[in-house]
Amino acid sequence: MGKKMYEILWHGRGGQGAKTAATMVAHAAMDEGQYSQGFPEYGPERMGAPMKGYTRISKEPVTVHCGITRPDAVIVLDDSLLDAVDVTLGTDRDTLFVFNTKLTPAQMRDRLKLEGGKVYTVDATAIAIDEIGRPIPNVPVIGALLKATELLSLDSCKRDIKKKFEAKFGSRIVEGNIKALERAYEEVSAEG
Repeated sequence: MGKKMYEILWHGRGGQGAKTAATMVAHAAMDEGQYSQGFPEYGPERMGAPMKGYTRISKEPVTVHCGITRPDAVIVLDDSLLDAVDVTLGTDRDTLFVFNTKLTPAQMRDRLKLEGGKVYTVDATAIAIDEIGRPIPNVPVIGALLKATELLSLDSCKRDIKKKFEAKFGSRIVEGNIKALERAYEEVSAEG
C-alpha cells in the first residue's frame, strides 16, 4: 500500500454479506496494526436490495467518516447489479475491480468499457456453495481481494473469520469459510 489510505467500495445485495465483508477486512487490518473503518450504506433495507459497504485502511488514524466517492478498489458481489448500478462511478485509470462472476476479466472489461485499472474475476458464489453450502459470496471475494492487492495476510483474515463466526455458527461453517477464502485466493483470475 503506497499511499496513506486505501479505500474499498463494496457493491452487493442485501443478504450477500457486503456489510460483513467491509467490516471483516477492517478488523483484519486492525489486527495487523493498521487503522481502519468498515461500515455499510443501505438503501431500502430488504433482502436482495442493492447496498454498499465501505472499508478504509491506513497507516495513520482515519479521520474521515463518510461514504467513499473515489475508490482505490471496487468489489462487486453480484454481477446482476451491473444492470442497475454504475459500479464505475468515481473510478479512474488506477482503480482495481474484483467481480464475482463466471466471466473472464477481459469480458468484464469489455462489458463495462473500462479503460485502465486492473480487473479480477472469481466465481465466488460457486465457491461459497461448494464450501459452506450457501450462495453467500462475501468471504470468497475477500480472498480474491487479498490476492489482487496484498493489503492484508490470509492469516489475519482467517483469525477474523474464526473470531466472528465460531460462536455464532460453529466450527463447520468456520472451516468452510476458511476453505472458501483460500480457494478464491488461488482461483481468482487476472488479466494477461
